[in-house]
Amino acid sequence: MDEHVARASGANDAGPAPGVRTRDAMSRIMPAFALFVGIVVVWEAASRIFKLPAFVLPPPSAIVGVLVARQRDLGYAAWITAQEIVSGFLLSGVAGAAVALIIARFATFGRALYPLVVLFQNVPKVALAPLFILWFGFDLAPKVVLIVVIAFFPVAINMLVGLQTVDANLIALMRSVGATRNEILWRIQIPNSLPYLMAGLKVAITLAVIGAIVGEFAGAQAGLGYMIQFASTQMQTSLVFAALVEVSVLGMLFYYAIEWIERRYIDWMPHAA
Repeated sequence: MDEHVARASGANDAGPAPGVRTRDAMSRIMPAFALFVGIVVVWEAASRIFKLPAFVLPPPSAIVGVLVARQRDLGYAAWITAQEIVSGFLLSGVAGAAVALIIARFATFGRALYPLVVLFQNVPKVALAPLFILWFGFDLAPKVVLIVVIAFFPVAINMLVGLQTVDANLIALMRSVGATRNEILWRIQIPNSLPYLMAGLKVAITLAVIGAIVGEFAGAQAGLGYMIQFASTQMQTSLVFAALVEVSVLGMLFYYAIEWIERRYIDWMPHAA
């Protein structure tokens, strides 16, 4: 009997069966997929019924045709934009985490730095794009810098919240055993801030996509933003939508990659209520 109980316990510890996990995943995906299909069908029907000009609002079938016919050009543009997004996102994550750590570790300097960070966040970033083009040229650098100044703020704010919302009793306990300020930071505050950091990174990756496109609008020789701008001047609306689809897919891939990392490595930690 004990052997049967042990086997049953082992089966429960193994988690849901693969078939159950597949059904759960499908149940989460299907509503969004059904809504997407419904929107596409209504869009296609409206385009045909009302005979909308293709340069005003192309039907989904025309956009799919452009995606297939111009996939080589779109793929190359997506590769250029993806490099900008990844580079800027990584630097924005480092910058945001560094700002949060400085504010949390050095209280006096942090009180002086925090208002300046908030003030800088309120500067219209679109207005900075031409300046970055002027300073850094038309290559990768101005897009990366623009992404950093757009995307670092949610990382800094979210991580700072995690650093500051540690149980006061735990801090007091660490101090009672002689822990230094740095030991409390590294052993208590930083681990506590990781779920908050991941939340900030998920916001930052979406802003990084926007920053890359805005930077390419301001001045670029390649990329999806450049393709969107060029196609709009040529009244190639189907190509504009095709490039927007590529941007959206790229952003979703990056977002869910961050979410997968969070679930894989951070999900065991307690999250904010």
